[in-house]
Amino acid sequence: MTGLDGEILEPENLSSDKTTGADEKSVRAGFWRTFGKAAKQIPLAEDVVAAYYCALDPKTPAKAKAVLMGALAYFILPTDAVPDFLALVGFSDDIAVLTLAIATVRTNMTEAHRVAARNSIANLDGDKAKA
Repeated sequence: MTGLDGEILEPENLSSDKTTGADEKSVRAGFWRTFGKAAKQIPLAEDVVAAYYCALDPKTPAKAKAVLMGALAYFILPTDAVPDFLALVGFSDDIAVLTLAIATVRTNMTEAHRVAARNSIANLDGDKAKA
């Protein structure tokens, strides 16, 4: 299937279910690919990446991890309420879910998570500049 003009993501697997794969392995495998494609559309990029690091931190409480893993899994899978491959609106529902999750567990997000997020975003920007 070819993408429409202005699409953000290719519709890789439109039969995917947002409720499957909400585990750490799926999030680790898909986060950077999806984030890289959506970074310009995400107003809270640093918070989203800090949430990723918080979710993977062994010191983060299980309840906070569960909230973040669910939201991050929703973000990385291409089929949801508003398909991610649609230009301009594709990530709007994902951002809403991530914003709510981040607000819910904000007290568990540490300065170390934010520093790691800033460094990763800077490295991602540096990699794009080299390309």
